[in-house]
Amino acid sequence: MSQLRTVQVLGGGSAGSSAHVGSLAAGLVARGVQVTVCAPPAVDRAHDFTATGARFLPVPRRSDPAAVAALRAACTGADVVHAHGLHAAARTALALSGRAVPLVMTWHTRRYAEGARRQILHLLERRAARAASVVLAPSSDLVDRARERGARDARLAPVVVPHPRSDGTGGEGKVRAELGAVDRPLLMAVGSLVPHHGFDVLLDAARVWRRLDPVPLLVIAGEGRDRNALQRRIRDEQLPVTLIEARDAVGELLAAADLAVLPSRWEGRSPLAQEALRSGVPLVATAVGGVPELVGRAAELVPYGDVEALARTVVRLLGDPAARARLAEAGRVQAAGWPTEDDTIAHVLSVYDELAQPLATCRVR
Repeated sequence: MSQLRTVQVLGGGSAGSSAHVGSLAAGLVARGVQVTVCAPPAVDRAHDFTATGARFLPVPRRSDPAAVAALRAACTGADVVHAHGLHAAARTALALSGRAVPLVMTWHTRRYAEGARRQILHLLERRAARAASVVLAPSSDLVDRARERGARDARLAPVVVPHPRSDGTGGEGKVRAELGAVDRPLLMAVGSLVPHHGFDVLLDAARVWRRLDPVPLLVIAGEGRDRNALQRRIRDEQLPVTLIEARDAVGELLAAADLAVLPSRWEGRSPLAQEALRSGVPLVATAVGGVPELVGRAAELVPYGDVEALARTVVRLLGDPAARARLAEAGRVQAAGWPTEDDTIAHVLSVYDELAQPLATCRVR
């Protein structure tokens, strides 16, 4: 049988989806699959897909004729094309128009919009879902959403973020010193600084726990369009919060924390939640999207947007080391039962084989 040829298409490439594609590319190449990754050049500079053994082709995140033509050329000869995210799937569907090439879409995250943009988002979701032969999603609510948007085949699929390798130095004390939290509790949040990640709610909660002695320090690691607005609030309200740049070594930051906090409006298989539970860091998170099915009873869950519940839960855990220890152990146990990277790669490969087999039969005939 000839070598299976796949093309992985990324749009802007969020940290989670890009890490997933890097893991997927490495695993597929190791199993004898020919992999091409199409993404904007900046995404490859950050993730170095060629190091996985895949071929990289720069394709801009645009839907103009030149960009679509470049993507169409990149997909020539592919047995299966796999788009990651709504925009990538919609552009890839245009590029594959008129070709009998199966399109797989992984719907990594849910987006939000208001007014006229909400209708545009609805149309984009419908176009992407209907174009795909199979839609894979990391949470049950996204599977349901894909079906509502007209997906022919929508399936729950493991999307595992690779576990970063520790350098083994155990530098938690150094990290705490760098962040200014040697003699005070350290809370850690990570994510792009955009409205649906709920950092405005987190700042509201920080106003409550600044009455504690010692005052906890909240560190938020991320970049995004809300940075200036959040920074102004921190300054004007004199909040015990520090914004730092996004880092690749999120595990080092979390390992130094007393608590991790995830205040998002929606999450699938949150990279922060995965890393916190694997590392035995107690997690307080919103009960949204795929979070409850991901963490089970191994995290404290609060309603999205409920400042009082969030602040109260953080204060309670900071004052109860035994409860934090129980959550830490429960997190490690929960994480041990998650699908592995190998499970994720095997699942995706089985989908590819399922879709490519009928095409191969037709070619033989």
